[in-house]
Amino acid sequence: MAETYKMTIAGLERELPLCPLNDKIDIAAFVMFSDVELTVAVAEKLLSKSPYFDVILTAESKGIPLAFEMARESGKPYVVARKSVKLYMTDPISVKVKSITTAAEQTLYLSKEKADMLKGKKVLIVDDVISTGESLLALEKLVAEAGGIVSGRSAVLAEGDAADRKDICFLEKLPLFFK
Repeated sequence: MAETYKMTIAGLERELPLCPLNDKIDIAAFVMFSDVELTVAVAEKLLSKSPYFDVILTAESKGIPLAFEMARESGKPYVVARKSVKLYMTDPISVKVKSITTAAEQTLYLSKEKADMLKGKKVLIVDDVISTGESLLALEKLVAEAGGIVSGRSAVLAEGDAADRKDICFLEKLPLFFK
């Protein structure tokens, strides 16, 4: 059986599988997909710690369940920055991002309609894990290009050095595992 890291998140105990990032570091894989109990619990806790916002923004795909539940609980809308342009997306804006968990550089897109939802609004950026901050930076650039104002940055977990950041709101620290 693969090694795991046991932690408590929003009062719920979970075992996260350890995955090799490279020859020197493993990371604990945190995936909320299919874990409704955890998604609901962390959304409630993050909302209680988050600053005022008009709309939530997340990146496709692991942040979607969290953004949805935070939107449902708050009654505010949410927007998903897509990883590819879809046929129905008009006049998309885009920004490039290199995430720690993805091998290649990616591009995040917002259609004109979704970008207009951010224009002049206070935007809460949410994600499952903040690690290097690259995904967060890409989302901040999309907010700026859309004419929105970042009101806050929230994540369930802050990994490694991200836990020392003062500009993010998170529930638990997630260590890196050095070999």
